[in-house]
Amino acid sequence: MKDFWWQQKPWQAFKNFALLFSFVINLILLVVLLLALPRILPLVNEVAKPIVGGLNQSFVEMNSASITRTIVVSDIIPIDFNLPLRTHTAVTLTENVVLGDYPITMVLPGGGGQINGNVTLVLPAGLPLPVALNLNVPVRNQIPVKLNVAVNIPLNETELGAPFTRLQNLFGPLVEQLDKVPADNEALLESILLPE
Repeated sequence: MKDFWWQQKPWQAFKNFALLFSFVINLILLVVLLLALPRILPLVNEVAKPIVGGLNQSFVEMNSASITRTIVVSDIIPIDFNLPLRTHTAVTLTENVVLGDYPITMVLPGGGGQINGNVTLVLPAGLPLPVALNLNVPVRNQIPVKLNVAVNIPLNETELGAPFTRLQNLFGPLVEQLDKVPADNEALLESILLPE
């Protein structure tokens, strides 16, 4: 047996040892894999599939989600400007306006003499007067503003859309591969013994 391994050739001895060593290691790894496989498959189905599938579904939902909210705007806006007012309009007198009491002398025709007296000029209430307005009206005030602004922002139209799409593209193929893993040990044995 010693001659089989050695054969007076060191290279032949190394090749024989490497061959036997590789065979033993492969056999040990195969036994370990066969012993571990029944424990790995449930771990994949009970842990990996729900986590990866849940992440992928979350990214799909996030990419199609929207930020919907009603924003309440409540503020006081100061107003400070001059309003130029240039227009023609008619104003109505609200009360009698006395223009004045004036002395008057009336000369009667044909040498009939003259009459001296006083005349009072009054513009009656309700009389419309045409006027031309040309002035600057100062406007100084504070206006309270209270608005409910409805906002609907689709996330895929924001800066978050691209990262969610990349995450979907990353996890989608992984979910597809995990879905191909047999559901249990019996299904694994069937797929090995009875391949489609």
